[in-house]
Amino acid sequence: MLKTFSTRDHDKGSFLKSFLSFIALSLVFVAGHINAFESPRYVGRESCKACHAEQDVLWSGSHHDLAMQTATAETVLGDFNDAVVSFAGRTSTFTNKDANYFVETEDVDGDPKKFEIKYTFGVTPLQQYLIEFPDGRLQALGIAWDSRPAEEGGNRWFHLYPDNSPQPGDPLHWTGIEQTWNYQCAECHSTNLKKGYDTQSNQYKTSWSEIDVSCEACHGPASSHLLWAEKKQGWDKIADMGLTVNFDERKDVAWIIDADSGNAIRSKRPETAKELAVCARCHSRRGLISEDYEHGKPLLDTHSLSLLEEGLYFPDGQIKDEVYVYGSYLQSKMYHTGVTCSDCHEAHTLKLRAEGNAVCLQCHAADKFNHPGHHHHAMDTAGASCVDCHMPETKYMVIDPRRDHSMRIPRPDLSVSLNVPNACNRCHTDQSNEWAVEKMDKWYGQREIDWQDSAVILQAARQGNPKALPQIESWIGSEAIPAITRATLLGEFAPYLSTSSLNLVVSALYDEDPLIRLSAVRTLADTGPGIRQQLLFSMLDDPVRAVRLEATRLLTDVPASLLTQQQEEKLSKAFKDYEASLKVNADRPEALSQLGVFYAEQGRKDEAETSYQRAISLDKHFSGAYINLADLFAAGEQETRAADILKQGLAVLPDDPGLHHSLGLSYIRAKRHEEALVELKKAARLAPENAHYPFVYAVALHGTGDIKKAISTLESALLKHPYDGQIIQALVTYYRETGAMAKAAKMADRLK
Repeated sequence: MLKTFSTRDHDKGSFLKSFLSFIALSLVFVAGHINAFESPRYVGRESCKACHAEQDVLWSGSHHDLAMQTATAETVLGDFNDAVVSFAGRTSTFTNKDANYFVETEDVDGDPKKFEIKYTFGVTPLQQYLIEFPDGRLQALGIAWDSRPAEEGGNRWFHLYPDNSPQPGDPLHWTGIEQTWNYQCAECHSTNLKKGYDTQSNQYKTSWSEIDVSCEACHGPASSHLLWAEKKQGWDKIADMGLTVNFDERKDVAWIIDADSGNAIRSKRPETAKELAVCARCHSRRGLISEDYEHGKPLLDTHSLSLLEEGLYFPDGQIKDEVYVYGSYLQSKMYHTGVTCSDCHEAHTLKLRAEGNAVCLQCHAADKFNHPGHHHHAMDTAGASCVDCHMPETKYMVIDPRRDHSMRIPRPDLSVSLNVPNACNRCHTDQSNEWAVEKMDKWYGQREIDWQDSAVILQAARQGNPKALPQIESWIGSEAIPAITRATLLGEFAPYLSTSSLNLVVSALYDEDPLIRLSAVRTLADTGPGIRQQLLFSMLDDPVRAVRLEATRLLTDVPASLLTQQQEEKLSKAFKDYEASLKVNADRPEALSQLGVFYAEQGRKDEAETSYQRAISLDKHFSGAYINLADLFAAGEQETRAADILKQGLAVLPDDPGLHHSLGLSYIRAKRHEEALVELKKAARLAPENAHYPFVYAVALHGTGDIKKAISTLESALLKHPYDGQIIQALVTYYRETGAMAKAAKMADRLK
């Protein structure tokens, strides 16, 4: 029992001492319980090492361990012994003094300057070097060290952009915004990274708990687990051993090989995807939408994942640009059968669990797959390698090979029809795609239709072919194809929306997979405010943040007259979350420009202008900010200012079609028609892939009375864009005006 105190029993001094002792004991008691239940903190690798020595040994020397290091004699691999590197007429000299490393190279103004190397970045097959600037930026040098052995072509300096040689002032130059470590690289190369960007000062105060990818980068902050492990006061109240995320998805799981198919079946379906979500945080092409990362929670709560977008992936989903692993893996049968990253990769060394085909033969019977009867190549050759056929490599950063993790069956027939790569002709470069098709047909006979066939429909949809519509509908509704493929197809559905097809999108809004829901929301971007208000308001309650934010974005221009008071209050809260998500990337022109759009739609014109101007100051090569700012001025009837800002952009980007197009529209509004035609024509010439530019140019020509040239422009555009409705509709009208009724009728049939 606690003793009660009375001033009648003790003098004031004695009472005060006793009372303070009581308070102190109480605080100790409370502190123990607070420690047990406080938010987990990062404690560092050394705290983990004591109990997990085996895992620490495995991790030491791994790519995660060496992801980033302070530049020292032990960590620097490159030749800094007065090595001189010349590239595109520019020279860099690498030196060292007293274990400090330097490079003399061109600065942002193109002048030679000596810089100290602060950190190494990566280790193999290449190592990059980071240079610190007074504003807190770390910039990645454009010349890297090839750390492969000399006999493999390594042990040399090389340029990461050998084809375009970025000049000072270019975003890709080593001093440019695209080489800023704090945004581009930092989150995935250090533990508990806090970007610490200040918008007002345009400075970084980036921090980390550990410089490399250490234990807690994957397992999460470990203070609660440490408290539990050391059995400190309150440990018995801690659930699940105090682990931030418990990677238990492989626990008590067996893979049983089916005798008929030769493929393994998981003994039980995974109930969660925690491991994959943690790996995907860095091994994916994605953007940050929140810094409130929680280990093991869905990726889309804090990041926005790129779909199989044109330019990033080939139409069949094979990797094209540097998209890392996750997007391709989501397409694989392995993912859909429950294979996790650590089924193939040892989680701490990151190495494969077995060499060569053995890693695949963990789950695929050797007598069915590891012999010439299956792969039709001599054993121990490239053609007999599982990964060379099913996971072909693409090199990025000049020398860094990455394997496509969609683990697909080679489809040379798609190479014939869509000009996509295939594994067969990657090796047999002296043979045609048709040769590979013949070989595949001979060896494997009639193939079954699978998810890769959706590539034909996707390509047709991107070309605007209306015949793709019914096939898109059937593929989108099929659960037999990967969700990321369905989401990508759904994204191409927007031009085909009608009263009947809208039901398909509405159904997709409530799909189990968040990628499908996210894509369905985006598909409604060009519908009217009333439709968006009706369909998207419920999406503000979606369990995944990325979906909620996208729905909010598309509700920013919905008139208040369409909303109830309760909806206005809810939307106001959503707007605050959306604004905060954009400010997470306030060091990027894209985010600032989108923030400007949001402010403009909210009537916050001054803030919109400030955001656009900041975007331009961050990256004068970002044309979208000039265009959006010009639109803001035009909306305020400041057409002269609109034209001036577009000219400012063109002084930096003279061949940007969007700037020329916008300037042409500005001139039309100002009734400067001859100047408008010059700009609109340039836009159409510079971007022949954009059907809208020649259409607008033709309409402008028609407006000046030159209908003959307008028709000629549209006819040329139609050859490149045979399914563009705007072009066909304009031709119907202009043919009629000129009396070419037969042509008008033919074009009207085509429009139908």
